[in-house]
Amino acid sequence: MSARTTRRSAGSTRRLAPSRAFERELAESVPGGLVAGMDEVGRGCLAGPVSVGVVVVGPATGRTPAGLRDSKLLTPAARERLVPPVRRWAFASAVAHASAAEIDEIGIIAALRLAGHRALGSLAADGVVPGALILDGSHDWLTPPQPDLFEALEPPVAPTAFVPPVRMRVKADLTCSVVAAASVLAKCERDGLMRVLHDDHPDFDWASNKGYAAPEHLAALRELGPTVLHRRSWRLPGTGEDALLGVDPDDAVEPADAGDRAALSLEPGMMVP
Repeated sequence: MSARTTRRSAGSTRRLAPSRAFERELAESVPGGLVAGMDEVGRGCLAGPVSVGVVVVGPATGRTPAGLRDSKLLTPAARERLVPPVRRWAFASAVAHASAAEIDEIGIIAALRLAGHRALGSLAADGVVPGALILDGSHDWLTPPQPDLFEALEPPVAPTAFVPPVRMRVKADLTCSVVAAASVLAKCERDGLMRVLHDDHPDFDWASNKGYAAPEHLAALRELGPTVLHRRSWRLPGTGEDALLGVDPDDAVEPADAGDRAALSLEPGMMVP
């Protein structure tokens, strides 16, 4: 029984490992063979920024770092250990953010786009322009929408970067190595930011919950009210006012991962973008 269980577990682990098949297929069709993977973290948080990671691989990129998985499948320690080998493995990489204030001003989808463009702009500043980009999910939030007549007369919210052709892939963070790598870098950098911000606002326990709707975070909001780092356009305990809600089905609170064990229990009827 134990031997059979061991074999099954090993097989499950192998199936969870992302591959490079899709990125290699794309690389054959783009000049220079540079393919990027992008993923976001923090979309469903009540506080702190939303963060976007991008990793670029090329024809000379070597073997995928051992143990690379979607960041949600890894413990915090395992994620942190992967950061140096992922950065060495990648042809180029970047992580960028959009603040809670920017989320309040332009909405979560536009803020994701802003952070993604900042990440691509960072790559471009180093002379790296991928020929294709794999984006996790089914909704392309990165490519700027076509403006209507009135929007075309207004200045953009922020300078936009060149966006290569985007290929959507559901569960790409599970199946594509380059997207899994982007998820690890984004998660580790955002978690580090939340630990730093925790020092200024320890009552909200951001070092543990990273800004998600954990019980101790909700309790502190009810008692103390929101800080300048909270997303005030959302319905938050302790604000006494309703948020401007336009909830996308994909904008659910990210579940706790293997290392972030706080429960994400919301009040009955409470909604978050």
